[in-house]
Amino acid sequence: MKQALSAAIVGAIVLTSCGGGTNSDAAATGEKQEAAATTGAALKIDTAATRLEWHTAHKGGVDPHTGTLSVTSGTLSVDNGNLTAGSFEISTASIRDIDLTDTAKRAMLEGHLKSADFFDVAKYPTAKFEITKVEPYDSTRQKSLLAGATHLISGNLTLKDSTKNVTFPAKVTATADAVSAEANFNIDRTIWGMNYKGPNNPQDWMIQKEVNLKLNLQAKK
Repeated sequence: MKQALSAAIVGAIVLTSCGGGTNSDAAATGEKQEAAATTGAALKIDTAATRLEWHTAHKGGVDPHTGTLSVTSGTLSVDNGNLTAGSFEISTASIRDIDLTDTAKRAMLEGHLKSADFFDVAKYPTAKFEITKVEPYDSTRQKSLLAGATHLISGNLTLKDSTKNVTFPAKVTATADAVSAEANFNIDRTIWGMNYKGPNNPQDWMIQKEVNLKLNLQAKK
């Protein structure tokens, strides 16, 4: 079994290592929160320039895989040069593996990720992220592996029929005309109920719970 994707580690942000040797922050996870109030100007997300990459593996980092998901729409709000709110949608049907060269194996992996075992794209074609809070990153209080982290972003992440709030460090650059937000963090797929053949199935135990997400979000007027 070569698949998995999505969810988050409960508690404060800690340092962890995702399978395949990618060092990244673990997102703190909690219950759904109220969306941040929209203030300032709304900038449209540039879906062509935005990139969302995932990485997962079997336990111990065995048989790692990397792929992408497409951000299809969204806006970010900027007020006096500060990111204040926003949301974006992700096409779950767009999930792609980018490391397998064998086309048959790649198609099998992508098909499984799209199945009811994981994303169930036929029933849930869209995932969503909605910002609930943006606050300055304080290196004296938190330690992040993201170089140049400037903010902590919290938001409601909806996968399938479940919504949880996640918090992660990000490097944000904002002006009146454009916003760039970069993040590299891990989430725990099981928190969103993504379990292969059930949460207590030995086959699911062989898959790493943590999934690494790398986000490069771009928005402009």
